[in-house]
Amino acid sequence: MQKISTCCKLLPTTEMLLEWMTALIAGLVAFHFIQKHTFPYFWKDFFYLTKVARCGVILELYKKTSKVFTVMDKFMQQAEKIPNKPFIIYEGDVYTYKYVNSRSNKVAQVFKTLGIVKKGDTVALLMNNEPDFISVWFGFCKLGCAVAFLNTNLKSKSLLHCFISCGAKVLVVGADLIDKLDDILPNLQEDHISIWVLARESQRPGVETLLDKVDIAPDGPVPAHLRAASSVKSPTLYIFTSGTTGLPKAAVITHLQSLKACAGFWAYGATKDDIIYIPLPLYHSAASLLGIGGTIELGATCILKKKFSASQFWSDCKKYNVTLFQYIGELCRYLCNQPKKEGEKDHKVRMAVGNGMRQDIWEEFLDRFGNIKMCELYGSTEGNVCFMNHTGKIGAIGRSNFFYKLFFQYELVKYDLENDEPVRNEQGFCEHVKNGKKIHFCTRINSKSPFFGYVGNKNLTEKKLLRDVFRKGDVYFNTGDLLAEDHENFIYFKDRIGDTFRWKGENVATIEVADFLGWMDFIQEANVYGVEVPGHEGKTGMAAIILRPGFSFDGGRLYEHVVKHLPNYARPRFIRIQELMEVTGTLKQQKFRLVQSGYNPSSVTDPLYFLDESKKCYVALTQTIFDCIVSGQMKL
Repeated sequence: MQKISTCCKLLPTTEMLLEWMTALIAGLVAFHFIQKHTFPYFWKDFFYLTKVARCGVILELYKKTSKVFTVMDKFMQQAEKIPNKPFIIYEGDVYTYKYVNSRSNKVAQVFKTLGIVKKGDTVALLMNNEPDFISVWFGFCKLGCAVAFLNTNLKSKSLLHCFISCGAKVLVVGADLIDKLDDILPNLQEDHISIWVLARESQRPGVETLLDKVDIAPDGPVPAHLRAASSVKSPTLYIFTSGTTGLPKAAVITHLQSLKACAGFWAYGATKDDIIYIPLPLYHSAASLLGIGGTIELGATCILKKKFSASQFWSDCKKYNVTLFQYIGELCRYLCNQPKKEGEKDHKVRMAVGNGMRQDIWEEFLDRFGNIKMCELYGSTEGNVCFMNHTGKIGAIGRSNFFYKLFFQYELVKYDLENDEPVRNEQGFCEHVKNGKKIHFCTRINSKSPFFGYVGNKNLTEKKLLRDVFRKGDVYFNTGDLLAEDHENFIYFKDRIGDTFRWKGENVATIEVADFLGWMDFIQEANVYGVEVPGHEGKTGMAAIILRPGFSFDGGRLYEHVVKHLPNYARPRFIRIQELMEVTGTLKQQKFRLVQSGYNPSSVTDPLYFLDESKKCYVALTQTIFDCIVSGQMKL
């Protein structure tokens, strides 16, 4: 009895339990209060970085083994697991995982039987958005080929350059794009390139038809060893980007980059139940790597749009019960510019993933179309680091912190806009910049964040590198972008530098445009740059030109020339005629002052011209035309 009595004395009384519980609750409340005010994004950062770490561990394991579970392996796994689930819905027609798997097998069987390609070869694809874009792409992947996506906006010389630079042996072209080959067909045939049109009939000698052969091909799988990848660093795609200089370059997309991209939707919180709307062109990495790859990773369904239509966007979202859509900044601006209608918030869209959203458009978009989680991201096709705005902070492209920098090493350094180069100190090294300033963004190249460069020309890859940045021997990737970081470590995109600007959702290489302008007999030199236009995302093209002695400016001929050789987004909207071209101390064309001076005829004394679509000519830029442009009465 004595022992029992002693034990009872040791047991806590009810009052003591209440005191402990009260203290515990008070402690939790205090911790929550401190965390909320001192580290307000702690839990969002924690859960996001947990996902990043999970992906990182998987990829590191792939690096150490000879077996890589690729995006194609994931697709075939999904085709077995959910064969009858819709994978693609296109113009009302449903294409299941099983159907796309079977059809891509047929494509692979056609080319395997003919013996035209073998594992390791490169093939090129020139197609608009349609389900067979994916079937052909996947078919070649199953044969172990790398696939080059050609930009459907390119013409003649640029298109031929892209094809040659990637070293493709086969070209598959959509039936609606076969006319684009007329100028370069003799060159391709002279090089013994096998050309296939996605049709059952061909009117062009030497161009084979593909659909008739796919119709009768067996749909059994080709041997698995053909698609097997022994390294995450093996190339799987070549996606063309304007980059910062010259003609388009084929960025090498490895299995490593594909696997990272396909996890994007998942990292933002998307699930297998989401219906994903893809209105962007599949030849862009956003639609192909993030969009199609992300759909596969989730086992979700995507609505594939042939071409973005602002007037059909929300009706499509309602018709197909879309829950997530992809965007670029321009897309959301186009939607905001549509006439207002009743029930604009009556939809099931809960999330949007993309890049290039301007802060004012972002706020207007949410106010008008409802509480949609806007998942802004930052990264280039060939880049080695990606930022993701996992918190939803309006205007930010991402957020950095101590743990994020353990995974990815990047730096913000001073940049001399006037001389177009990073600022170097007396020791020859770059300088870090404190928060709040507009600075140049570069990323460390190492085993964790490799840069695979461009195919075909090592000089193009070298131009994207910054060497001896903070110490001898270090190497950084030159993004060509100006970013800013605030006191909460949120990162904001500010501008592009150098020889590239962005217009209509496309990168425009100024040197490429200048080269085409130089073909005109009356132009001695051209300096192309981007200028801002009120109410428009990005910058539109402007060219300062020097006329050849004895020649005069011909606006009609120049209009015909740019329309024939340049896609719409790359055509200079403004022309400035100068007597002398300014250059920097390193003999680079001076762009900074030209950008600053703009195109207002009341402040620019040089003759100015404007690309007038209605008159099919470059016409004198009057004050009246200028006022119509800046007021929004005249759209570009």
